[in-house]
Amino acid sequence: MKKITILTLATICFGMMAFTSHSGGIFKTNTGNINFFSHTPIEDITADNHKVKTAFDATSGKMQFSALIKDFEFPKALMQEHFNENYMESTTFPKSTFSGMIENVAAIKTGENGIYKSTVSGKLTIKDVTKDVSTEGTFTVKDGVVNAKTTFVINPTDYNIEIPKSVAGKISKEIKITVDADYRHAH
Repeated sequence: MKKITILTLATICFGMMAFTSHSGGIFKTNTGNINFFSHTPIEDITADNHKVKTAFDATSGKMQFSALIKDFEFPKALMQEHFNENYMESTTFPKSTFSGMIENVAAIKTGENGIYKSTVSGKLTIKDVTKDVSTEGTFTVKDGVVNAKTTFVINPTDYNIEIPKSVAGKISKEIKITVDADYRHAH
């Protein structure tokens, strides 16, 4: 009888731990944010996309992003039009993607509140050009939500984004990209 009671209690406790712990599994969001920023002495250009689909596997470290180019919003409508039609050709190349890994994902305790740092590296595809990227990410866990933030820099010409000479002074050769996403455990 004692064995059954201890075994039943252990099973219940283990089952409750497995249910409440988010130390593994898939975390995702459809409302991640990507911001890009270009600074020159002539003009600052910024845009946000709040509809980024992203997920990561807290067990394997695999991470993916997908962002529709037309979902980037600019402060000026004309900037948005030029971005989609002239630079990004969003009808031909409708999305940008990232596929990579969170290194040492086991150190990010998704079931415990805290701030964790890890390198994120993988392949970024823009306009059907894929390049390796690597940057440090900050993962803040609070009450079951994992916020991931990272910033990296790209050169538009590396991704076949042609900048006409007439506006070359207005667009930086180094575009700062900031990713900010709140992930929740996918049940």
